[in-house]
Amino acid sequence: MRNLLNLLARYNNLIIFLLLEGIALYLLSTGNNYHNTRVVKGVRGITRGVEQKVSSIRSYFRLREINQELAAENTELKSTLESMKNKGEQLFFSVTDTVYKQQYTYTTAKVIDNSVNKQKNFFTIDKGEKHGLSVDMAVISDDGIAGVIVGCSKNYSVAMSILNLDFRISARIKSNGYFGSLNWDGLSFKHAVLNEIPQHVVVNIGDTIETTGYSSVFPEGIMIGTISNYENPGGDFYLINVLLNTDFKKLHYVNVIGNMLKAEQLELEKSFQ
Repeated sequence: MRNLLNLLARYNNLIIFLLLEGIALYLLSTGNNYHNTRVVKGVRGITRGVEQKVSSIRSYFRLREINQELAAENTELKSTLESMKNKGEQLFFSVTDTVYKQQYTYTTAKVIDNSVNKQKNFFTIDKGEKHGLSVDMAVISDDGIAGVIVGCSKNYSVAMSILNLDFRISARIKSNGYFGSLNWDGLSFKHAVLNEIPQHVVVNIGDTIETTGYSSVFPEGIMIGTISNYENPGGDFYLINVLLNTDFKKLHYVNVIGNMLKAEQLELEKSFQ
C-alpha cells in the first residue's frame, strides 16, 4: 500500500494530466458529431490494426504445423496419383489380378541432420524400419531428387545425398530422351555433372534433366535440375553441368519412395547377368 501511495505521489502530475486529457477527449467526442465520428473511426482503425498484428503473429507461430500438414498432403496426393495411374494401366488385366498393382508408395519424413560441405554428404530423417523404410529407397524433395537411403534403425534412416562422390543415377534430357550418368563432382552444392551424352545430340541451356526410371529405386520423370552449361572436353561425349533443382541448404521435409515391385525386377534382371 505504501508503495502504491509513493507511486501516486511521484507521478501525480502525469496521472492528473492523463485524466484531464481523457475527460477532454470524451467531452469533445460526445459534444460534436464530427469529432465523435473521427474518434470512432480512429478507435476502429487502431483495433483493426491490432487484430491484424495478432493474427499475423498467430500465423507465424503456426508455420511449422502448416508445413507438416502440407508435406503430409503432398505425400497423400502422390500416392493417390500413383494409384490412379496404375488403375488406368490395368484395363487389359483382370480386376482380381494381384500382380499388376500400384508400384510406388510414398511417405513423408523430416530431415533432422544434413551436410553439404563434405566430399561425401549424408542426411538423416526421422523415420525408420518401424515406419516401413528400408535400404535403397529413393528420397525426393518437393523440388526434385535428394538421395537414397543407405541405412536404417528402428526410428531413423540415413540417406546418401546427391552431394556425395559415390552417388550415381541414370538421368535423361527431357526434350530429346537421351540419357547418361549423373554424379556430383564435389565442387558446388548447387550443381552436378551429366556424362555420356553424345555430341551429335542437340543440347540447350535450360533443358530439363529428369530420372529415367531405369533403376529399381527412382520412378521415371522425377525432376533433377536444368542444364546450366556444357562443353566438349575432347572425345565423343559432352560434359554437361546441371543446376540442381533441390536446394540442399534448405532441405527440411522429404518424401521416401518405396518400389513394391523392386524384388521382382531385380530377380528377373539377375537371371540374365
